[in-house]
Amino acid sequence: MKQLWNDHPNLVSFVILAIGMLIILYFSARHVGFTATQWLALAAATVALAGLSVWIISWGDDDADEIETSADVSASQ
Repeated sequence: MKQLWNDHPNLVSFVILAIGMLIILYFSARHVGFTATQWLALAAATVALAGLSVWIISWGDDDADEIETSADVSASQ
């Protein structure tokens, strides 16, 4: 599991976030009376939102990598 996290951190974050959000969706809307099609649309939108969230959060990782790289170059000079 640790190897998978180290190799694909965004994918693992996406899966964990999507599962958590789907659980919250189910418990929040279980008594509303949605049809199967409505549940499917909500689930698809929830998974898409989880993917977008992880993608946006990963933008900060790229900035941090650039800062670390530039700091390493400055320190070696």
